[in-house]
Amino acid sequence: MRETVKLISMEGFEFVIDREAAMVSQTIRSMLTSPGGFSESKDGVVTFPDISTTILEKICQYFYWSLQYSRGKETKFHIEPELTLELMMAANYLHT
Repeated sequence: MRETVKLISMEGFEFVIDREAAMVSQTIRSMLTSPGGFSESKDGVVTFPDISTTILEKICQYFYWSLQYSRGKETKFHIEPELTLELMMAANYLHT
Protein backbone atom coordinates (compact mmCIF):
# COMPACT_ATOMS: atom_id res chain seq x y z
CA MET A 1 0.00 0.00 0.00
CA ARG A 2 1.30 3.42 -0.94
CA GLU A 3 1.63 6.16 1.59
CA THR A 4 -0.97 8.85 0.98
CA VAL A 5 -1.85 12.31 2.24
CA LYS A 6 -5.19 14.05 2.39
CA LEU A 7 -5.60 17.57 1.03
CA ILE A 8 -8.79 19.40 2.02
CA SER A 9 -10.25 22.34 0.08
CA MET A 10 -12.03 25.38 1.54
CA GLU A 11 -15.37 23.66 0.96
CA GLY A 12 -14.22 20.57 2.84
CA PHE A 13 -13.72 18.30 -0.19
CA GLU A 14 -10.95 15.77 0.43
CA PHE A 15 -8.36 14.63 -2.09
CA VAL A 16 -6.32 11.59 -1.11
CA ILE A 17 -3.13 11.51 -3.17
CA ASP A 18 0.21 9.74 -3.09
CA ARG A 19 2.64 11.38 -0.68
CA GLU A 20 5.24 11.45 -3.48
CA ALA A 21 2.88 13.54 -5.63
CA ALA A 22 2.13 15.94 -2.76
CA MET A 23 5.87 16.46 -2.25
CA VAL A 24 6.00 18.29 -5.61
CA SER A 25 4.88 21.30 -3.56
CA GLN A 26 7.63 22.79 -1.39
CA THR A 27 5.00 24.15 0.99
CA ILE A 28 3.29 20.78 1.47
CA ARG A 29 6.68 19.06 1.75
CA SER A 30 7.62 21.45 4.57
CA MET A 31 4.31 20.87 6.34
CA LEU A 32 4.65 17.09 6.15
CA THR A 33 8.32 16.80 7.05
CA SER A 34 9.01 19.61 9.50
CA PRO A 35 10.08 18.64 13.01
CA GLY A 36 8.21 20.02 15.96
CA GLY A 37 5.08 17.90 16.01
CA PHE A 38 2.89 19.82 13.56
CA SER A 39 -0.44 18.10 13.03
CA GLU A 40 0.14 17.87 9.26
CA SER A 41 3.28 15.79 9.74
CA LYS A 42 1.56 13.52 12.27
CA ASP A 43 -1.77 13.07 10.52
CA GLY A 44 -0.85 13.49 6.84
CA VAL A 45 -3.76 15.91 6.44
CA VAL A 46 -3.38 19.43 5.05
CA THR A 47 -6.29 21.87 4.97
CA PHE A 48 -6.34 24.80 2.56
CA PRO A 49 -8.97 27.31 3.76
CA ASP A 50 -8.23 29.63 0.82
CA ILE A 51 -8.13 27.13 -2.07
CA SER A 52 -11.37 26.06 -3.74
CA THR A 53 -12.19 22.47 -4.63
CA THR A 54 -11.88 23.18 -8.38
CA ILE A 55 -8.42 24.69 -7.97
CA LEU A 56 -7.20 22.01 -5.53
CA GLU A 57 -8.33 19.30 -7.94
CA LYS A 58 -6.32 20.92 -10.75
CA ILE A 59 -3.32 21.23 -8.42
CA CYS A 60 -3.50 17.52 -7.61
CA GLN A 61 -3.59 16.75 -11.34
CA TYR A 62 -0.54 18.97 -11.78
CA PHE A 63 1.36 17.11 -9.05
CA TYR A 64 0.90 13.80 -10.90
CA TRP A 65 1.71 15.42 -14.26
CA SER A 66 4.89 16.91 -12.78
CA LEU A 67 6.03 13.51 -11.52
CA GLN A 68 5.50 11.97 -14.96
CA TYR A 69 7.27 14.89 -16.65
CA SER A 70 10.27 14.55 -14.33
CA ARG A 71 10.48 10.89 -15.37
CA GLY A 72 10.67 11.76 -19.05
CA LYS A 73 7.03 11.62 -20.11
CA GLU A 74 6.65 14.95 -21.90
CA THR A 75 3.00 15.79 -22.32
CA LYS A 76 1.13 19.07 -22.18
CA PHE A 77 -0.71 20.18 -19.06
CA HIS A 78 -3.95 21.92 -20.03
CA ILE A 79 -5.19 24.83 -17.93
CA GLU A 80 -8.63 26.25 -18.56
CA PRO A 81 -8.33 30.03 -19.12
CA GLU A 82 -10.96 30.82 -16.48
CA LEU A 83 -8.83 29.07 -13.83
CA THR A 84 -5.54 30.77 -14.67
CA LEU A 85 -5.52 33.59 -12.10
CA GLU A 86 -6.70 31.45 -9.20
CA LEU A 87 -4.23 28.69 -10.15
CA MET A 88 -1.35 31.16 -10.30
CA MET A 89 -2.17 32.45 -6.81
CA ALA A 90 -2.41 28.91 -5.41
CA ALA A 91 0.81 27.83 -7.18
CA ASN A 92 2.61 30.81 -5.70
CA TYR A 93 1.46 29.83 -2.20
CA LEU A 94 2.35 26.17 -2.73
CA HIS A 95 5.70 26.91 -4.42
CA THR A 96 4.99 24.57 -7.31
